[in-house]
Amino acid sequence: MKHPLHRDGESYPSPPPQRRPRGFASAPAPAAGASPRRRGVQEREREREKERTKLRERHRRAITGRMLAGLRQHGNFPLPARADMNDVLAALARAAGWTVQPDGTTFRSSNQPLLPPPPQLHGAFQVASVETPALINTLSSYAIGTPLDSQASALQTDDSLSPSSLDSVVADRRIKTENHGNSSSVSSLNCMDNDQLTRSVLFPDDYTKTPYIPVYASLPMGIINSHCQLVDPESVRAELRQLKSLNVDGVVVDCWWGIVEAWTPRKYEWSGYRDLFGIIKEFKLKVQVVLSFHGSGETGSGDVLISLPKWIMEIAKENQDIFFTDREGRRNTECLSWGIDKERVLRGRTGIEVCFDFMRSFHMEFRNLSEEGLVSSIEIGLGASGELRYPSCPETMGWKYPGIGEFQCYDRYMQKNLRQSALSRGHLFWARGPDNAGYYNSRPHETGFFCDGGDYDSYYGRFFLNWYSGVLMDHVDQVLSLATLAFDGAEIVVKVPSIYWWYRTASHAAELTAGFYNTTNRDGYSPVFRMLKKHSVILKLVCYGPEYTVHEKDDDEAFADPEGLTWQVINAAWDQGLPLCIESALPCRNGEAYSRILDTAKPRDDPDRHHAASFAYRQQQQPPLREACLSELCTFVKCMHGEAPQNGEG
Repeated sequence: MKHPLHRDGESYPSPPPQRRPRGFASAPAPAAGASPRRRGVQEREREREKERTKLRERHRRAITGRMLAGLRQHGNFPLPARADMNDVLAALARAAGWTVQPDGTTFRSSNQPLLPPPPQLHGAFQVASVETPALINTLSSYAIGTPLDSQASALQTDDSLSPSSLDSVVADRRIKTENHGNSSSVSSLNCMDNDQLTRSVLFPDDYTKTPYIPVYASLPMGIINSHCQLVDPESVRAELRQLKSLNVDGVVVDCWWGIVEAWTPRKYEWSGYRDLFGIIKEFKLKVQVVLSFHGSGETGSGDVLISLPKWIMEIAKENQDIFFTDREGRRNTECLSWGIDKERVLRGRTGIEVCFDFMRSFHMEFRNLSEEGLVSSIEIGLGASGELRYPSCPETMGWKYPGIGEFQCYDRYMQKNLRQSALSRGHLFWARGPDNAGYYNSRPHETGFFCDGGDYDSYYGRFFLNWYSGVLMDHVDQVLSLATLAFDGAEIVVKVPSIYWWYRTASHAAELTAGFYNTTNRDGYSPVFRMLKKHSVILKLVCYGPEYTVHEKDDDEAFADPEGLTWQVINAAWDQGLPLCIESALPCRNGEAYSRILDTAKPRDDPDRHHAASFAYRQQQQPPLREACLSELCTFVKCMHGEAPQNGEG
């Protein structure tokens, strides 16, 4: 059985099952005949154990982060920006006079003198008063595997960072809950109220004096109806009043093509949005506008159904090739095919001209708001769900996570483009889509195209994938060229998706069907970002949504790596000099998820001090959940702003 491949081409076995940390006793499963009360007690015990494990892991990561930052800043160690413990061990071993080869082989260099030691360590461990030789010996023994506990005489551990201290925090909170406030059973939390506990557990790191990152909240979809009328102005005011109390900087508003130009070509109705922007202006909030050229409601957006304009659907009755099409001939009506970008099939206009006319109409209608500074940026929808990608994983076609999806290039206009490209290469028989790429819910190893050593890396496979991703880049290039003309200096935003499943395989199948030619031996994001840099846009990355926790148990099977993909995209963007903003669904009572978002927006170990330009979050739709999360959301906003939460907040 073949193992998956690292990006360097070496195979590795599937990860072994995780072992429970020493000292944790597994909570017994409830017996079949146990009483409801006993089952409830056992269930609560399992939940507490799970919470302790999460907090311990979160604290361990905080310690590791501070260690890496201290070694990099004060220890003269050439650690990578995203170092792991292997990099730390290698640096310490080399400092102690050992030789570490690229494959990890480590041995003592008998003739090699010891390198000068770093002067001091800061961060999670504070160096005691020791002479230089003692520090050298300490580093040397640590490098060869001596347990850190034996170095107590040289290195003093900061108790406030010890993972074991978390057990007392969780235990004290449990005792306080079970005894209904009986202070005699609480040792360390007598003077800590619930808000302070929430802040210390969910936000253990100090973000005071870190860069200010503006925070935007997405407004609900249904506030503008299909006739472009503001449905409930007073509920909008109540929503904005609450956001203002949380110190949110602004809101995200979707302007739907299917609403504004719904009935007649070139007839635009903006009245509902005009009323909405007027209310937002009353609260002195900024607006990130999203021009949405796709339909919604069919991709998990809830009960709100927004289709493409009615006159577009009338055209489709006679020409369904204006939509993306899969190998079976099924049409995806969420957005228009990029094959008609230069085809005059939309009542005398091309797909690109329709986009340009809509953008120009918005600019003429709301130019004064941009000049007044109300509109901070304009996001251009470029594909499925407004993201820069093909609609390769539509739930309407039966796709379920972690399916690889299907190529969307079988309408006659895309096939015409493919034929021309194959002819220019002198291989007309390549004018076809792959016939062994599986189906929406296939796995890579089940296909002849995406499996290890599959056709994706053949001469034909490389030609097809270059063409398929090239169509995506051509579409973006044309739309952004016209957007620059339409908006004349406004900040333009482009959203890229986070397609993280099958990321740890050689082919990255799900990314390939979505249009990103990003395999083990090829960087598929940097070419796209170079083109975006030409248009001076801001990149928006979608990450850390609720699907991460929903699919967590399937991630190993799907060789998923959300953090690895996020790391690649963020670093590729910053390498090209692109400003980056982040969009996410906010968690609730989940400190690890909050920490991931903050660490992504404000990476503490980045030597170039990069940080996100802004952060936008999608709100909880259920009012009870939203109310429960308000306190921690307030603290989260302050962390993004680089402020210190006051007592009683968060």
